[in-house]
Amino acid sequence: MDIRTSRETVTTPDGAMPVYVAEPTAPGRHPAVIVIMEAFGLNGHIEDTTRRIAAEGYVALAPDVYWRWLPDNKVGYDELPKAIGLMQKVNDQKVVQDLSSAIDALQKRPTVSGKIGVTGFCMGGRLSFLAAAELPDKIAAAAPFYGGGIAALLPKADKIKAPLYLFFGEKDAFIPQDQVNAIDAKLKELKKPYSLKNYKGADHGFFCHERASYNEAAAADAWKELTAFFRKHLG
Repeated sequence: MDIRTSRETVTTPDGAMPVYVAEPTAPGRHPAVIVIMEAFGLNGHIEDTTRRIAAEGYVALAPDVYWRWLPDNKVGYDELPKAIGLMQKVNDQKVVQDLSSAIDALQKRPTVSGKIGVTGFCMGGRLSFLAAAELPDKIAAAAPFYGGGIAALLPKADKIKAPLYLFFGEKDAFIPQDQVNAIDAKLKELKKPYSLKNYKGADHGFFCHERASYNEAAAADAWKELTAFFRKHLG
């Protein structure tokens, strides 16, 4: 599907947040997906993923979660300490506010049909789970990829209404398997509608072709699962 892209801003209670938008050029209205970046910032990989999602028939929007620290708010994949430093500045309450503003902006777009999903990677995986818990009436489907720290958010999981699809790598040192098991057990106990896929031999960041941990087979399968999940729940 042909798409167009734009760099825009969304008005939040704290100021103007830059966002990257990709959407189908076909006339009519489409469901929307928010794509939440990794700890490394709103970079080429996240923009590429946003375009890929748009090509599946969605209005896709990637917010710059680090907008408060512009202009020096993107780091390379070889600069992990700097990325962790930026990530540690993130205030959950402020991000939820920013995401809520992004959803409101999407709902006002003439190209958006109503249902809005969220996906995110690494830090963004955790934040997409948080968004599903804190904005349960605004999020229609959530698909977190290797969200470090989701286990610590489990006390909020009872608030989630949206179906979830969680992706993990079995070899991920940042998210030990006991955390993955705890997430699985809690969602099962709460009878939440969810799927969880734990890729054998895959590491943290397996979806990103720019990272050393990229796992082609796991990334291809996760993309197939993600697109089927959004088709089912966003239409």
